Amino acid sequence: MSFLDFRFLDLIDILLVAFLLYQLYRLIKDTVAINVLIGVAAIYVIWKLVGLLQMELLSEILGKFIGVGVIALVIVFQQEIRKFLLVIGSTNFKRRRLFLRQLKLMREDDEVDYRHDDIVKACEFFAKTRTGALIVVEGDSKLGFYSSTGTILRAEISTNLLESIFNKHSPLHDGAVIISRNTIIAAGCILPLTEKTSLPSRFGLRHRAAMGISEKTNALTIIVSEETGDISTVQGESFQHKLSSIALKAVLKEFHQT
Repeated sequence: MSFLDFRFLDLIDILLVAFLLYQLYRLIKDTVAINVLIGVAAIYVIWKLVGLLQMELLSEILGKFIGVGVIALVIVFQQEIRKFLLVIGSTNFKRRRLFLRQLKLMREDDEVDYRHDDIVKACEFFAKTRTGALIVVEGDSKLGFYSSTGTILRAEISTNLLESIFNKHSPLHDGAVIISRNTIIAAGCILPLTEKTSLPSRFGLRHRAAMGISEKTNALTIIVSEETGDISTVQGESFQHKLSSIALKAVLKEFHQT
C-alpha cells in the first residue's frame, strides 16, 4: 500500500488497534501474565526468523505451536479477557443507565436510602480498635458466586452487626462481608487474591483479596488494617489509602451514584 492509498479509515484502524493494545497492557501489567505474553511474542519472532532461514524442521514445530496459540492464549488469559469484557460491559451499562435516568425512563437507584452511616461508623470502630475488616459492596456485577463461599445471612445492615461479625472471637471475622444495597448477603466469604506483584509487602491478604475481587468485578471493597487501623478502598484500578470517615462516606456515596 502506497502513501497515496492511505485512507482516513486506515488511520482509525491503527488508532483502534493501538487503543486495544494499550488496554491489554493495562490489564496485564504487574502480573505474571506479562511474562507469558513476552514469551509468546518471542516464540512468534523466532518462528518467523527460522522460516526466513529455511530451517524447515524447527519452523514446522513452531508453526504447530503457533497454530494452537490462539486457543492457548484464551486459556492462559481467561481472567484478563473476563476483566476486559467486564470493563466494557459495565461502562456501557452505566452510561446507558445514566442516560435513562436523565430522561426519567428508569427508576432512580438514589431513591434507596443507603446505610452509609452504619458502614462508616463500623469502620471507625474497627480503625480505633485495630480490628481487621474486609467489606465488599456489590455494584452492577453480581457476587452470588463469592457469597456462596461464606455463611448466608441476608440481614439488614447495622453497625452492631458488622462489629459482631468482625469481632476477633467471631468464627466469621477472617472472611469478607458482602453487601448488596442495604443487605448483608453473606459473611466469612473467600475472595480471589490478586496476581499483581507491584503491591507493597506492607499490605497483607485483605488488601490482596480486595484487589483480586476488583479485577473480576466492579464492586467497591473497604479494608481496615489490623496492624495500623488504616481504612482503604479498592475499586477497579482505584486504590485509596488512609481514608478519613468523611472521605469514606464520600466514596460510598459516589459509588452508589454512578
